[in-house]
Amino acid sequence: MIRRLALLFAIAATVAGCQLHPLYAGGSSGPVAEMLRHVSVAPIPGRAGWLVFNKLKEQIGAAGDAHVPTYRLDVELDDEIVGLAIRGDRAATRERRILRARYQLVQLSNGQVLLDATAGSDAGIDVVSSEYATVAAEQTAEERLAEIVASDIVERLGLYAVRTGARP
Repeated sequence: MIRRLALLFAIAATVAGCQLHPLYAGGSSGPVAEMLRHVSVAPIPGRAGWLVFNKLKEQIGAAGDAHVPTYRLDVELDDEIVGLAIRGDRAATRERRILRARYQLVQLSNGQVLLDATAGSDAGIDVVSSEYATVAAEQTAEERLAEIVASDIVERLGLYAVRTGARP
């Protein structure tokens, strides 16, 4: 019992010293919201690009449209479907859809790249006898992956804002 209390106390002391802070502290007037308000998202080609673009705009917020942009977010996507499980007749029974994004946060005043990073995710897809069902599964996976990648990008932008104190 005493060991458990000592361990609990040690864990509490360690966690108290780590100084975790919420990313979106300050709400709409915090550094993350303030920076995101001034980010414009450049168009991204392709269907996956359209999905990621819309998710980014949704997650950054429509408030960004009301402000003069200070930053531009450039995103390049790599969308790939790879056959994994192959039957004896060389037909795939399982696919993996991979969506990777390389993105850059560019300061519009001088063209300087402030952040250059990547985000990505993948999803498994069962290939069934119905071609329609397989295509629907591929599209559903693409939509999920677009949301995951967009969320990763927005979170990284938030971390950048907090760490650098970036303000428009």
